[in-house]
Amino acid sequence: MAVDDRTLDTLTEENAELLQAMIRNKCVNDGTPESGHETRNANLLRDELEGCGADIEILPVLPGRDSIVARLPGTDPDAPKLMLMGHTDVVPVSPEGWKVDPFAGERIGNEIWGRGAVDMLNVTSSMAVAFRHIAKSETRYPGDIVYFGVADEEAGGVYGASPLVEERWDALHCDYVLTEYGGSPLVSDDGVIVLLTTAEKGADAQRLTISGEPGHGSMPYRTDNAIAKAAEVVRRIEAYDPGARIDDLFTSRVKAQNFDAETEAKLLDPGRINEALAEMEPTLARNLHSCCHTSFSNNIIGGGTKINTIPDKVVLEVDIRILPGETSEDVRQHLLDAIGPELMGSIEIEAIFDEESGSTQSGTDTPLWGALVDSIQMTYPGAKVLPSMVTGGTDARFFRRKGVPSYGAGLLSSDISLGEFMSRFHGHNERIDIESLRLTTKLWLDVCDRLWV
Repeated sequence: MAVDDRTLDTLTEENAELLQAMIRNKCVNDGTPESGHETRNANLLRDELEGCGADIEILPVLPGRDSIVARLPGTDPDAPKLMLMGHTDVVPVSPEGWKVDPFAGERIGNEIWGRGAVDMLNVTSSMAVAFRHIAKSETRYPGDIVYFGVADEEAGGVYGASPLVEERWDALHCDYVLTEYGGSPLVSDDGVIVLLTTAEKGADAQRLTISGEPGHGSMPYRTDNAIAKAAEVVRRIEAYDPGARIDDLFTSRVKAQNFDAETEAKLLDPGRINEALAEMEPTLARNLHSCCHTSFSNNIIGGGTKINTIPDKVVLEVDIRILPGETSEDVRQHLLDAIGPELMGSIEIEAIFDEESGSTQSGTDTPLWGALVDSIQMTYPGAKVLPSMVTGGTDARFFRRKGVPSYGAGLLSSDISLGEFMSRFHGHNERIDIESLRLTTKLWLDVCDRLWV
């Protein structure tokens, strides 16, 4: 829906205010069933959308873990239906690392600060504002527009998208999905390249129970201490290199970033990529590494029962993200290669999540992709829009597994570098600038104007 500058200014201010309110609702998801409290944001969004002419429903999974769906019917029941999906939960914080209160939602200069400002409440709020604006107007598109504010994305969707897609498809049915993450413009002398997400790595986290033999802590010589053994397991996993896979998605990502010729050549060479990564800024290096490697992160460990007792059990939880085409069997082989058979004999391995773990990907031969490209080029004339892979998980995977093309989108200001933006995900001092809120709000309106033409 085309809007003039004055209207867009108003929508941007509405977006900023809604984002601040969502941050202040403090929907912190630590992975436990009783955390999240996304009902606060679901109710806030319901209040924002009430009276706009859409059909609105609160979708409960557990007490306090509500999601919200709103549907604006189209004029043609056979036309493709578009979903705008944003999650309403945020990850925990370490307040001592912040310059401001992470849940105050402060506006400092041209930025909104707070947990979730980047991941992904800015997108969730901009989608709500754009949806409401369309609903209140007299414009109706051929296809339905569906707004989905979903709980529990930050802990795997167990109390959000996963059960709702399967059990409430009547409320969520759609043909396309737009969600996080995308829209970072990479500016060089050759023009602008914008990356949108078409794929994401699979999550196959594993719990390793490492066994030893108990004994008295006063006689540790030649004992089978499970903590000592676990330390070696951790060391070996940290040192393990599964090898780089240089595919088309990774190649296009590298070429988009305007590296010098020598750096680019190293990044695209599996035998030299580690040399290039070691020489670059850490945040960007981490992202590039994860885009072409199966990754292993030792994130939780626990063991021991008493200070004078040699421990006989340690539990280690490893976050593992796999590349397209890899399976759980490949993960087990990676762990065997990393740890070695002499230690594996005393380790029991179990998957942490029950859901299908493989990576997901959507093709770009769709009308929605064309609408995204056209809309982005309205803001960045002549920009190349390229598909990319996100290293973390999103709720798009649940829709891709039902055959629904799903893209991570948005549109950021060219003043924010990709490395700077990536560093704000789950980090200290998370914030988003007002210009990016404006551009992203406009993107949703422009896409709707172009999808059904």
